[in-house]
Amino acid sequence: QVQLVESGGGLVQAGESLRLSCAASGTNLRFLAMGWYRQAPGKQRELVATISNLGTTNYADSVKGRFSISRDNPKKTLYLQMNSLKPEDTAVYYCGAGPSTALVYWGQGTQVTVSS
Repeated sequence: QVQLVESGGGLVQAGESLRLSCAASGTNLRFLAMGWYRQAPGKQRELVATISNLGTTNYADSVKGRFSISRDNPKKTLYLQMNSLKPEDTAVYYCGAGPSTALVYWGQGTQVTVSS
């Protein structure tokens, strides 16, 4: 069983940065793909970024060049560095993990709010 706990969300102004963390337990991370999704009010959950067990990354077009996903397998932690934040980045951000980038395990989410 994989448990995921996100942290690092908060309220920032447009143009500022945040770093989200996702602490995993219950498994060896190095065999899993991981990623970040987000869900804004009234919208469906959408992909932000994924990283395979080999380190291959994939980003949504809306965050390319601004967000960076990384992982620290010995620390069992996934990160999302978010720079140049925009009000449209406001959402609950979810950490996920799975045997492929079709993620199956999810955290409870952390709120990110970007004011204009």
